[in-house]
Amino acid sequence: MSAEVEAYLTALPPHFRAAAETLRAQLKSLLPDHIECMSYAMPGFRDPKPKGKMVAGYAAFTHHLGLYPHSGNIVAHIDCAPFKTSKSGVLFTPDHPLPLALITQIIRARQTEIAP
Repeated sequence: MSAEVEAYLTALPPHFRAAAETLRAQLKSLLPDHIECMSYAMPGFRDPKPKGKMVAGYAAFTHHLGLYPHSGNIVAHIDCAPFKTSKSGVLFTPDHPLPLALITQIIRARQTEIAP
């Protein structure tokens, strides 16, 4: 894990840190060869190819966390109910984390979008 990602996670309140670390582990398992980095002030995973694009990032805020596939075209085409969404992400709380099936669907859609 990069020092920047470690610092980001360490600064979170304990219940948000646990939720972010769980999401991180799930993303890492779905993207094992990808590069963990910071982008737009949030931790995430970048495609390992030269000039690889961001696949997804995640962030914690005061009242929620979010998974962001770094595209405005992904979330609108996936049924994310009952979670709140924005054009760029899916919002959740530590008490109601995103199911792995939804995370997988979002990641696979983003990978398809950025595939050559």
